[in-house]
Amino acid sequence: MLSIRLLWWVVLLLTTTNSTLLGQMNREVVGFVYHRVGDSRYPSTNISTESFDAHLNYLKQNDFKVLTISEAVDYLKKPGERERVAVITIDDGYESFYKNGLPLLKKYGFPATVFINTETVGGSSYMDWNQLADCLANKIEIGNHSHSHSYFLNEAPQARYETFRSDVEKAQALIKERLGITAKAFAYPYGEFDPKIAALLQEMDFSAGLAQNSGVMHGGSNLFSLPRFPMASGFSPLEKFISKANMRALKVTTEKPESFLMTANDPSPTLQVTFAQSNLMESQLQCFVQGGSCVLEKKKSGDKIEVTVKPGSALTSRRTLYTLTIKDTDGHWHWFSHLWVNPALK
Repeated sequence: MLSIRLLWWVVLLLTTTNSTLLGQMNREVVGFVYHRVGDSRYPSTNISTESFDAHLNYLKQNDFKVLTISEAVDYLKKPGERERVAVITIDDGYESFYKNGLPLLKKYGFPATVFINTETVGGSSYMDWNQLADCLANKIEIGNHSHSHSYFLNEAPQARYETFRSDVEKAQALIKERLGITAKAFAYPYGEFDPKIAALLQEMDFSAGLAQNSGVMHGGSNLFSLPRFPMASGFSPLEKFISKANMRALKVTTEKPESFLMTANDPSPTLQVTFAQSNLMESQLQCFVQGGSCVLEKKKSGDKIEVTVKPGSALTSRRTLYTLTIKDTDGHWHWFSHLWVNPALK
């Protein structure tokens, strides 16, 4: 049976002219995810106001086109030449964004997308509905981050999807009631989801689902598993931001398994991916397993490189990233990551 990703590519090939397809595949968007701005009480999810200013200044000085996520999805769907395009996203709707982040976005004239969990709106440290309305009036897209911000994968499968749908629909109704808009994009709480959760978002007419695996969006991306680079704590120094801002997509054509969900009997899951870009240097392929070592196997056939990734030891965290990077003949680095989630762990 064809994988979902491979089937998507086949359908695209059959329904699109070669020139249009190639033009669409050229398009890339680098996405960043922030949480708190200028709130040093929570260093793991915070970026200093000075660092956020430096990030935005770099984008401005280097002529990046900055879009909301909905605009970026529309951009990726259309053919055209590759441009320098970035998306700024902020998860959870903390008040520190309104006080410290929004003024800087206004200073540079940039839009952004804020994902809110509606249960906490108006609560301690969170924006209220009036502040969110002001965000809307200042080029900020509001996205859905669920109502409860729950660990939905902790639910038994027979209840998980009904719980998820109900929770998301409640958030959607509150956003419509209080802000008069229908959120188009969704960010998975903690970046956790499975293929059926992603399919439910499509059924609910969302245009995109944003994960928390790092990487670069491109014209062949699964729109319900869009990657973003985290920009908090140790990731926020300007030199690291510049590196990510200039990263290229590693355009994986097959990914097995496509689900991020680990099975209970496999603490050392294997990932198999294939990519085919003629200017990639096989000798420059690197593999990383978050918190451990990586065992990498590869074989090349023409322009196609098939890679198998395993951890050097059993995974012991709830969420673990496998990351592949590879350099091309022009000196650019390309990035892909796959997030594993083990719901049995806290």
